[in-house]
Amino acid sequence: MVKSLKKHFANLPQYAELRAQENQILNMSFMNGNMVANAKSSKNGISARVYKHGAWGFASNSLVSDESVVEVLKAAEKNAAFIDSRLNLNKKLLPKQFGTLEKDFHSKKTPLSQGELKEFLKTIDNYVAEKYPNIIQRVVGLRGLSMEKTLITSDESEYYSFLPTTALYVQITMMKDNAPVNIGDMFGGLGEIQEHLINPSDLYEDIDLLYKQLIEKSEGVRPKAGLKEVILDSDIAGILAHEAIGHTTEADLVIGGSIAGEYMDKQVASPLVNLVDFAHSYKGQLLTIPIFMDDEGTVCEDVVIIENGILRNYMHNKESARMFNTTPKGNARAWEFSDEPLIRMRNTAILPGESKLEAMIASIEDGYYLTKTSNGQADTTSEFTFAVTMGYEIKNGKLGKAIKDSTISGIAFDVLKSVTAISDEMKWSGAGGMCGKKQPIPVGMGGPSIKCKVNIGGE
Repeated sequence: MVKSLKKHFANLPQYAELRAQENQILNMSFMNGNMVANAKSSKNGISARVYKHGAWGFASNSLVSDESVVEVLKAAEKNAAFIDSRLNLNKKLLPKQFGTLEKDFHSKKTPLSQGELKEFLKTIDNYVAEKYPNIIQRVVGLRGLSMEKTLITSDESEYYSFLPTTALYVQITMMKDNAPVNIGDMFGGLGEIQEHLINPSDLYEDIDLLYKQLIEKSEGVRPKAGLKEVILDSDIAGILAHEAIGHTTEADLVIGGSIAGEYMDKQVASPLVNLVDFAHSYKGQLLTIPIFMDDEGTVCEDVVIIENGILRNYMHNKESARMFNTTPKGNARAWEFSDEPLIRMRNTAILPGESKLEAMIASIEDGYYLTKTSNGQADTTSEFTFAVTMGYEIKNGKLGKAIKDSTISGIAFDVLKSVTAISDEMKWSGAGGMCGKKQPIPVGMGGPSIKCKVNIGGE
């Protein structure tokens, strides 16, 4: 991968972005001791995007060379001119954004061989098989992703980044009353695989806890359906912040009719709620997906979406920021070299409050403490449905039995208005996640626990 494109500054049209990128992905997994996936892929190339009077032209090439740079720039400029001739938008140039950064998260440790990776996963699998013989299915897997980018723009922004993430996942299944019961978890975070796979025994305590939760779940009860007072643990509060609130406040979706378009500077949540899309750090610590400059060359800053319950900002690219008379803060991101940047989140979370989780549980007479989710969906009205794969009854202020798989649903802004307490702890999803808005993209999520009301499925 080329680390600098600066020699091509002189060839850029009046407004242009030139980006070289390589994505590398490794997937390996075992089921019941048998390898079921073992694949490595790499996709790289170069792309150019040109802006002309409000029209965009884009072109890409899988060959990274000086000749292909010339070709993609010419093709992108030609495409922009063609679209401009049809639309006649006559818009001015976009406001300038400038920065020069290099963020290289290459590991200094020697990469692990395929054999070493295989042995690491098999050791974990053997631990589960030998210690918990009643497990009928074990899945142990690994996913490594690295995104390497080099960017220059006609505003003279220049950026090189190497961003690797690692996710190791474990899922276990047992039979109870002739029906399968399963649970899983994911571990990892920022960094190449060799930074995370040190010793399999480092995960044994987490696996033991996962098995304990599986047993509790197998003996669990079905929740009572209806609008209930609940505590959403950080995993589910993070999904809520991302899926049901974050997407509604991406400016392209606001322009397309998102309900958040009606709510700017209005009360959309309890005054206890503050929700932020963090660029790269929280209280001085790097987050799972640290983005320092976006794919339009804008230096990244945090975006305060909700402040004391009031909607304050949308997330923008350069074009939408001009439309809303504000400043972009680095939310334009592309998945592969052949993709144009879209408005995307980075690390989205509700900020911690002042309550203790124990006191929040003690304050509920009849409700639920919901801790794990496997998936969810939301639309631009902020209506959502999430799967709940782990949770507990709360009876008279104390945790009761675990509950079986269920769902929660509601209107996210209504749920946030019902918030009466937020815990003082902040947890981030170590392995991050993938967001699927037109293109997949790695994102970070997290937050505290929140006490609110939500519809839960059940009996």
